[in-house]
Amino acid sequence: MPVGLGEALSVACALAWAVGVILYRRLGEHVPPLALTFVKNSLVWAMLVLSVLVVHGPAWPTLSPAHWGLTALSGVLGMALADVLYLRALNTIGAGAMGVVGNLYSPFVIALSFVFLGERFGLQQVVGFALVMSGVLLVGYRAPSKVAVPGQRRGMLLGALSIAVMAVAIVIVKRVLEDSPLLWITLIRMSAALVVLGAVLIWRGELGSLIRGLPVLPWRLLLPAAFVGQYLSTLMWLGGYKYAPASVSAVLNESASAFIVLLAWLWLKESVSRRAVFGIALTLSGVAVMLL
Repeated sequence: MPVGLGEALSVACALAWAVGVILYRRLGEHVPPLALTFVKNSLVWAMLVLSVLVVHGPAWPTLSPAHWGLTALSGVLGMALADVLYLRALNTIGAGAMGVVGNLYSPFVIALSFVFLGERFGLQQVVGFALVMSGVLLVGYRAPSKVAVPGQRRGMLLGALSIAVMAVAIVIVKRVLEDSPLLWITLIRMSAALVVLGAVLIWRGELGSLIRGLPVLPWRLLLPAAFVGQYLSTLMWLGGYKYAPASVSAVLNESASAFIVLLAWLWLKESVSRRAVFGIALTLSGVAVMLL
C-alpha cells in the first residue's frame, strides 16, 4: 500500500496526541477533567474559527442538511458524550484498566467500517494490525490487581461504551469528510460538542466558578497542550480519516500508546520496562508494515 496523505496524517496525529498527553498529565494536577476539557476545547474552537477565516473566508460551507446533522451528531457523540463516559470510567477503574479498554477502538472502527463503509483488509494490513495491537497490549499491560475495585464491572462497561461511541462518531462522518472542507467539518464538530459541554456545566452550576478561575489557570502549559494535543492532533486525526480508509487510520492511531511511553521516558524520565520497549518496537514495526 503506497503511503498517502491520510496514512501520514494518522501517524502524525498519534505523535501530536502523545505530546499533548504528556502536557495534560501535568495539567491534570491543577484542573478538574470536565473543566479542562471545556477550556481546552474552547481554545481549540477559537483557533479553528481563525483558521477557517484565513483559509476559507467568511462564506459558509455548502453542506446538505443531512451532512450538517451528521457532522454535529459526530461532534456531540465523539467529543461530548464519549468524553463524559470515558471520564466516569476512568474515575472508577483507573488509568491502567482504561488503557487496556482503549485497545477496543481500532477493532470497533474496523468492524463498523466493514459493515457500513464496505472496507476490507488485505493480508499486509492484517499483519500490520496484529503487530500494532500486540505492541499496544504489551505497552499498556498492567498486572491484575488483587484488590477489588468497587463498581469495576460497571466501569469497564462504561469504558467500552465510550470507545464504541468514539468509533461510531468517526465512522458516521467518514463520507462527509471525504467530500467536505476539513477545517469546516472540524469546527462544526467542535462547536456542537462545546454547546453540549457548556450545557452540562451550566446544569451542574460549575460554569460561573470555571470562568472566575480562568486567570489562575496554568496557561503556559494549557496553550501548547491545546495547540499540539488538540488542535493539530484533531485536524490530523480527521484528515487521516478523510484521505485514508477508516480501518487503516484507526490502526495507525493506536501507535499513540507507544509514542506516549517513549516521550514519557525522554521528557519525564519515567522508567520503561523491557516489555514496554519490546511493545514499542512491535507497534512501530506494525506501522511500518501498514505503510509499505
